[in-house]
Amino acid sequence: QVQLVESGGGLVQPGGSLRLSCTVSGSIGSIIVMGWYCQAPGKQRELVAVINSGGSTNYADSVKGRFSISRDNAKNTVYLQMNSLSPEDTAVYYCYVNVNWRNYWGQGTQVTVSS
Repeated sequence: QVQLVESGGGLVQPGGSLRLSCTVSGSIGSIIVMGWYCQAPGKQRELVAVINSGGSTNYADSVKGRFSISRDNAKNTVYLQMNSLSPEDTAVYYCYVNVNWRNYWGQGTQVTVSS
């Protein structure tokens, strides 16, 4: 059993910053990939950023230069630092991990960017 606990969402003004965290616990063998997806109302879930066990990253074009993903392997935690937020970033953000070649999702955390 693998559990994901997310934190860090909330309401922020345009131009502001937020940091999301996701900690993985349970029957963890090898965490292959960790990352974040988002889903805005009426839209499909889409990639925000992912990071693999070697530290290589991949970002959606819309967040390049504004968001930064990192991971602490000792804590089984992945972070998403989000800067220069705009209303278009408003969505539910889901943590994603691939553990032992199986996919797991967090419950989602709401990020709202509004003045």
